[in-house]
Amino acid sequence: MGSESDIADTLLAIAHRHGLNGYILINVPSEAPTNFSSHVLMTSWPKDMLQAYDNAGLIFCSPVIEHLRQSTTPFSYDAERTNRRRADGKSEIAMRLFEGHGLPRGAYFPAHNSAGLRGALAFGGTREALRPDEMAELNAIANLVFTQVLELRARRRQNVSLSRREIECLSWASAGKTSVEMSEILGLSEYTVNHYLNRATRKLDAVNRVQAVVKAIRAGLLN
Repeated sequence: MGSESDIADTLLAIAHRHGLNGYILINVPSEAPTNFSSHVLMTSWPKDMLQAYDNAGLIFCSPVIEHLRQSTTPFSYDAERTNRRRADGKSEIAMRLFEGHGLPRGAYFPAHNSAGLRGALAFGGTREALRPDEMAELNAIANLVFTQVLELRARRRQNVSLSRREIECLSWASAGKTSVEMSEILGLSEYTVNHYLNRATRKLDAVNRVQAVVKAIRAGLLN
């Protein structure tokens, strides 16, 4: 698996071999995440599913994320049973989202790398729970895949160079400032601020400014 594309193809093939519909590889969010998408490393989930997940704010009170923060043991999930434990009244929304995209059941496999970063690889579908031998097989690849993806991205980021203005804009974005507020602080037009943020986002291979901030911090580009 020499590239992220190779890894993505391999993970999807593994999912299908086990009668599952898709996979997701994530960084385990901190205790106060703002969304889910910025923590996704790679996935076969449809984009509209990720967007709907974030629009509904399902990362807050997520029993799966809470479990991943507290345990390093692989575990199965069932969208109906698992989401009954939600304390935000969004159990039905979560259940319908996963069932509607053919991912009502599956399993999560916690992972970590030598630097202590924590992640998880998950597979989902409509079949019954994975057998113990299948859980063991999929668990064996979780750390390998998580570590390799982080190493590939670290090597790619070594070649990323942000300008002073791009770093300034990302720094203020990390402080929660809007483009309008940044334009007033930096004495630039809102258009120019957005230009710097968009350029930095592309350089960091991020999907939005939130993910760009996360990647810049992890790459040591922001304090």
